[in-house]
Parts: sequence; structure tokens; C-alpha cells
Amino acid sequence: MVQAPEKDGTTLNKFEKFKAEKDGLAIKDELDHFAQIGWEAMDKTDLEHRLKWVGVFYRPVTPGKFMMRLRIPNGILSSEQMRVLGEIVQRYGDDGNADITTRQNLQLRGIRIEDIPDIFQRLKSVGMTSVQSGMDNVRNITGSPMAGLDADELIDTRELVQKVQDMITNYGQGNYQFTNLPRKFNIAIEGGRDNSVHAEINDIAFVPAYKEGELGFNVVVGGFFSAKRCEAAIPMNVWVRPNQEVVDLCRGILEVYRDNGLRANRQKSRLMWLIDEWGIEEFRTRVANHLGYPLATAAEKDAIDWEKRDHLGVFPQKQEGLSYIGLCIPVGRLFADDMFDLARIAEVYGSGELRLTVEQNVIIPNIAAENMATLLTEPLLAKFTPNPTPLQRALVSCTGAQFCNFALIETKNKAVDLIRQLDAELNIPQGVRMHWTGCPNSCGQPQVADIGLMGTKARKDGKTVEGVDLYMGGKVGKDAHLGSCVQKGIPCEDLKSLLTSILIEQFGATPKG
Repeated sequence: MVQAPEKDGTTLNKFEKFKAEKDGLAIKDELDHFAQIGWEAMDKTDLEHRLKWVGVFYRPVTPGKFMMRLRIPNGILSSEQMRVLGEIVQRYGDDGNADITTRQNLQLRGIRIEDIPDIFQRLKSVGMTSVQSGMDNVRNITGSPMAGLDADELIDTRELVQKVQDMITNYGQGNYQFTNLPRKFNIAIEGGRDNSVHAEINDIAFVPAYKEGELGFNVVVGGFFSAKRCEAAIPMNVWVRPNQEVVDLCRGILEVYRDNGLRANRQKSRLMWLIDEWGIEEFRTRVANHLGYPLATAAEKDAIDWEKRDHLGVFPQKQEGLSYIGLCIPVGRLFADDMFDLARIAEVYGSGELRLTVEQNVIIPNIAAENMATLLTEPLLAKFTPNPTPLQRALVSCTGAQFCNFALIETKNKAVDLIRQLDAELNIPQGVRMHWTGCPNSCGQPQVADIGLMGTKARKDGKTVEGVDLYMGGKVGKDAHLGSCVQKGIPCEDLKSLLTSILIEQFGATPKG
């Protein structure tokens, strides 16, 4: 196990202590034992923390029913893989479902500990893994959802994303070199012109840029959300070619962060805090010295010059005669029958491929023109429409209190219900990006939304009730920036009238009838 040296005078926090006792990845060899003894007999630290190193999450709000977070690089999976995942959640009846995440990933719910060894074998049989997907590891690596399809794309990110994941996870087998980071870590590789991956909120993001006529990536670093601080990524003044240089730079930054990142205070253990301590120039120098060669300076500007697209609807691909369809999945929630239907549709009408987006939606590519009309009559498209309302098409939500013990309010069900009410009462002439998150950890990313809602507790009529803090002004795509909190402690029961006023006054909505 690689462990960063303790700094003089530093007292290890509880997380660093249990990581020093046993690397989280070591749990991989104990899964058969856990399946035999059951979750209630497990060591508390193994149960609540170390299982996350293999992507299995104990949830106190649903004891005995675990969440499993996969790794789906660039959000691309096959119909066979989707079918296997559907079979996994199907066995759990009403408890089983899957959520598309804001990192182009899937989280399975209802999992039982006694089934974990069998599930892992099923995943392995279709080339999938959940290793190193939680706690102090690099999370799912995001890339352009239109990689290889978009006639206007600059760089196809698929192979690069896969290579970075293989380096970090040892081809999905688990890699002790990167299982003891100071905190979690996000990496994104953008290949298009519209910043589809939200580069500004990643610890490392690669953004297309031309330098002296050659196409490569500028690099930004340090973006993150936490309960105590949110920061947009800043330029590292580095340009790399779209090849092994990307993988090597990721490795170099991760190793410098692993060996030097702050560990005493969990709230100050993200990469940006280390950059703050050193300064960006010193950070850049340290990474270059660690790699053993000078880093090229950044191009003057990047190639992000489009507003962000949501990819919902039917669009032509660069491959002649083929199109893709983007389907709106309300707040990203899928049940087994949905997953089977998506797998079937991808096979019957396309090439058996599905893609997930950071907006929690699904894209089915490679559909022949003569098959599109029939596809549009599929009953599933009544539920997952390619033509949603302006509020539906940009709705994002975290897990919420239904399954997450950190959430202060339920989010997904509230979000869908409120959008339906607003759609029924208002004509809304433009898309409005509305993001819900259940707690200050900001998994739902309210800071990037036009309207962001963060769960909290509020006071009304002398009582404590469910509420939200309101964020406004987030910008995605070109010139992206984070929004800010404009109002705190709004009772959820007052939210409909407040949002109605905001939509009318700031987004041109008008009452129906």
C-alpha cells in the first residue's frame, strides 16, 4: 500500500487511521466471507467504509439493502451490459433500481451482501467493474457523450478515457498505487466544443486547444464541491497532446497529490487546498519534476466556443445515414423493465450501444434513417421522451433522502412532482436548468444550474420543516462559471410559488389560460 508520509505534528483523523490499518482495496479478498456471515456480523469499519473501495455502499436508511456504484468510462455501455445490470436489480423487486449519475455512471440499488460475489462475477463476464468507485479514489472518468459520432468534434475521447481508467484501476483489477488518496478525485476529458463534461468542476480536466496549429488539450485543475467550499478549476498552464501524455499527466498529478495532499482535516483534503498552499506555479513545477520532464505551456485559449448542448432529440451523426436519439430520463431513475427495454431498443434499432450523459439522460447511437420512424413509436418513448418540456429536459437531481443518509430532504420525487406542477401552469419559452441536491455535499451540482436547490432545514410557523437554499446564475458550456446562493432556508412547501415568480420574472414564463 502506498501511504503518504505523515507531516510533522499532524494527528491522523479517523479516516486516515482506518486506511493505515488496512487498505480499503483489501476488502476485495473478503467478499465471499462477508456474503456468508451477513452484513450485521461485519466489522463496522469494513461495512461502513472499506466496502466503498469496491463500489459497495452501506446505507443506514435502507439497512441490508446496499448501493453499488459502477465504473462506466465515458458513459458508454453495451446492450448486453445494460441487460445484465437490469437482471441484477430485477431480483430485488420494488427495492431494485438504477440511477444515472452526474458522472455518466450508474448506481444500482437494493443489492444484498450475500449476492455480491455472484454480482461481481456477472459484471466481470461482461467486462464491467465497480472497483475504486467510492471514498478516497478517482471517480468515474467522464468524456464527451458524442465521442466518435459528432461531425464537429475535435478529439475522440473514448480511448483516452479508457486508458486513464486502466492506469488508475489496473485494468479494473484494483491498483494499490491509487487507493489511498487524501480524498475523492474527479477527472474529465472533453473532446467537443461545448464543454459537455463541465470541466470547471473537476480536479483535472482536459479541454481541447490548438497550439501553433496542433490540436491538443489545455489542462485545468482543482475544481470541486464540498460542504464547506466550492471552487471552479483554474488553468495549470499546461498543454498536452491527445495521446499517452494525457495518461502520464494524470498519473503525475495523482502521485503528487497522493504524496503531498493535506490529510489532517478532511474538509481541506481536496486538490485545490494543496494548490492554495503551494501556489499554481509551484504545483506545476512539482508535477513536472515528478514526471522528470518539462511541461509544455498552455495554448492562449481553448476551443470551447459553443453553448452546451443537451443531446435530447434526434440528430444526424458524422456517419452517413446514421442518427442518434437522446432520451430524457426524469432525474435519471431506471427500473429493471426500463433497462431491458433500452437494451432491446439499442440492439433492434442501433448497434447495441448506449451512452449516459452528465445530465442523467440516455443516448442511443447508430440508428439507420429508415428505422427512426418505427423507433419513435416505441412505448418506452412515452416515458422517456426525446422531446421533453423546457423544465423536464434540464432537470437533475441527486439521490435524496429516500436512499442517502446525508440528504436532508427527498429530492428526486419532489423534483419530478414540482416540475409537473409548474409545467401544467406555465408556458416556458426556454430551457431552464434546475438542479436539486439533498445536502451541502452538492452531488446534484446546484452551483452549475440556472436554478439550484440545496436541501436544508427551514423554519415555518415556529416549526422545523424541510427546506432548500436557492442558488442562481450558474453557467455551463463556454465561459462556464459557478452560481451563488441568493436565499437560504426556504420551506419546501413555499417553493412552488417562489419558482413560479422566478420563472416569470427572469425566464419569460407566462401563466397558462
